[in-house]
Amino acid sequence: MTTRCWWPGTDPDYIEYHDREWGVPVYEDRKLFECLCLEGQQAGLSWITILKKRARYRACFRHFDFDRVARMQDRTLERLLLDRGLVRNRLKLYAIRSNAQACRAVQSEFGSFSAYIWSFVGGCPIDGKRRSRENVPASAALSDAMSKDLKRRGFKFVGSKICYAFMQATGMINDHTRNCFRYTQLNDQRTLPTEKGPKP
Repeated sequence: MTTRCWWPGTDPDYIEYHDREWGVPVYEDRKLFECLCLEGQQAGLSWITILKKRARYRACFRHFDFDRVARMQDRTLERLLLDRGLVRNRLKLYAIRSNAQACRAVQSEFGSFSAYIWSFVGGCPIDGKRRSRENVPASAALSDAMSKDLKRRGFKFVGSKICYAFMQATGMINDHTRNCFRYTQLNDQRTLPTEKGPKP
């Protein structure tokens, strides 16, 4: 019998996400941008709600090509507020465009969004070594620092808890509990990114 973290429950979409995506290191700019934006869309909601809407977000937001998203016009965003496949919250949807614009600036400064993001953990995934769900925090000093710097750079919906969830999802920290089959698999696959940036 496969032992997993507690949070996927029995939902097949959640299980698929847990087994194949959550905690796998992500170094590609577009994917990192997508993950950060979708974590922000989750604010006040459950992740499974956003996960089931992810395909629609990708279709509506140019597959999270942040150069294209940065150029989206107000009238397009206003039209998306009528789309039932999205979380119809004006601040959240407009934040995706704001984040795209901020992301372009970061890419220009650091060479890539990935180099900037991964600099918060020194370029290498951290082993959380969580024994149980009680040991998994909602935020940490690293996510506090990331949140503060992202906000300074104009990003929206990037509080410390959102940043920590983003770090978990993108493999910056392996927070699978130690009894989960994915914990060992991901630790065995730990690699450095191809690019490393200076500490922001």
